[in-house]
Amino acid sequence: MEAESSEYDDDEDDCGDDYYTNNFGEDDGIDFDREEDPEFFSFSLVPPEEAKQMFDTITAKASKEMQISTSIARLLLIAHKWNLDKLLERHRIDPVGLMIECRVMPKKTLKCMPSRPTYCPVCFQRMPRTVTISLPCGHFFCDSCWSAHFASQLQIGVSSGIECMNCNLLVGETVVLNVLKGGKLREKFINFLFNDQIKTFSKLRWCPGINCGFLVRAEEPAAKRVICSKCNTMFCFSCGEKYHAPTDCATIRKWLTKCEDDSETANYITANTKDCPECGSCIEKNGGCNHMQCIKCKHDFCWMCMGTWKSHGSEYYECSRYKSNPNIANESAGIQAREALKKYLFYFERWQNHADSLKKEAETQRKINQKIQEKVNNNIGTWIDWQYLLNATSLLAKCRYTLMYTYPYAYFIENGRKKLFEYQQAQLEVEIENLSWKLERDDSYSRGDFENQMDIAEKRRQTLLKDFSAN
Repeated sequence: MEAESSEYDDDEDDCGDDYYTNNFGEDDGIDFDREEDPEFFSFSLVPPEEAKQMFDTITAKASKEMQISTSIARLLLIAHKWNLDKLLERHRIDPVGLMIECRVMPKKTLKCMPSRPTYCPVCFQRMPRTVTISLPCGHFFCDSCWSAHFASQLQIGVSSGIECMNCNLLVGETVVLNVLKGGKLREKFINFLFNDQIKTFSKLRWCPGINCGFLVRAEEPAAKRVICSKCNTMFCFSCGEKYHAPTDCATIRKWLTKCEDDSETANYITANTKDCPECGSCIEKNGGCNHMQCIKCKHDFCWMCMGTWKSHGSEYYECSRYKSNPNIANESAGIQAREALKKYLFYFERWQNHADSLKKEAETQRKINQKIQEKVNNNIGTWIDWQYLLNATSLLAKCRYTLMYTYPYAYFIENGRKKLFEYQQAQLEVEIENLSWKLERDDSYSRGDFENQMDIAEKRRQTLLKDFSAN
C-alpha cells in the first residue's frame, strides 16, 4: 500500500497539523512537481505480521548461508542492523572473530566448566538430571534461576541483549523460549525482541499514533514527513517525533529540551496582551494574524516587535532577526547570562506566537466554513465557488507550521548562511501575514487576490525548505 505525505486530519488544537485535509495543491490552481517537492517522501504502511515474516525470512537465509542456528543468526543480524550482505562478507573472512565480537561465542574455545554441576551455582539447589538449558560458554543454571534472570532483564526492557549470568555471552531466543514456556513473560519477550529488530532496521519505524499498530517502511530513510493513512498521524520518519522541517532531528531535540527547562521563565515574561504603541490601549490578540490594528486609534503595528506596520515591507526581516550584542564576549558572566536568556526569549516568543496563531487559525477556518454555508444557503454561489477560501486557510496553517519550526533552526544556526536563512524566513513571514490579513477580511478581496497570495506564500515556503532542510 503506497502512501505519500498528504491528507492529514487531526484535532483542531494540535498546532495546525490538519492543514493537509483540503488536498492543497491539487484543485486550487497551484501545481508543483511532486518530485520537486522538498517534503515528498515515498513510504508504505506495513502490518506487524508482514514485518515479522520479513525478519524470519532474512534470518532463515542467514542461518542457511552461515550454517548456524536461527537464534544465533538473529542476534548477528541485529548486531549488523540487518545488513545481510555485510554480515555474510564478515562471516566469510573471519567467522570465529565475528562470533566472538558479537558475543555469541566465548573468547576461549574450551568451555569454562568441564561438566555440568550437581548444584545450581546461583540458588545452590540440586539440579535435576534432565536439565538441558546451557550456553556455549558451558555455564549451567537451573530453570528457576534462568526464569528469574529473564524476568529481571525484561523488567528493564532487555531482550536481544540478555547475557549469561556468569559472563557476557548473549542468550539466544531458543534458550529463553525453552525456559519461558508460556504466560505473560514469554509474550513480553517475543514483543520486546520484535521491537529490537525494528529499532535496528533503519527502513522500518512504528507509527506513533495512538493505538495505530502499523509500521512505516521507507526504502530510503530520511528525516522527512510521514502521514499515516490509517490513523492520520504526522511525524518525522527519522526520529519519530512531530514533523519539524526545516529544523533537523538533533536540533529540535535540543530546542524542546531547552523549552521544557525554561518554560516557566518564558511563560512569565510573555503575555497575551500588549499595549498599543501609539495610544497605550490594552490589546488582546484574538486571531492568528500579527498585523494588528488598534480599535481606538486605528494604528497599524506588528504584534511581535511592536513596530509600525508600514516598516514591514522589504525590511520586514528585521522583525524576525535577533540582534546580538557584538561586544558580549568582553562583558561579565552575569551580563552574558542575561544576554543568553534574552536571545532565547526572543526566539521562544516567536515560536510560541506561531503555535498560538495556529490554534487561532482553527477559529478562522470555522468562521469561513460558517460564512460559506450562509452564502450557499442564500444561493450566492456553490461550495465549489468558495472552495478557494478553505484552501487559503489550509495553506495558511501549512505555512505557519513551517515558519514555527524555523525559529529553533534560527536559534542554533551559527554558520555563514544565517543571513540568507533569516531573509527567506522573513519573506515567508511577510506572505503569511498578508494571507492571514486577507482571510480575516475576505469580503474585501477577490478570488484572484487570494490565489495570487497563496501561490507566492507556498513558493516562499518550498524555497526555504529546499535550501535549508536537512534532507
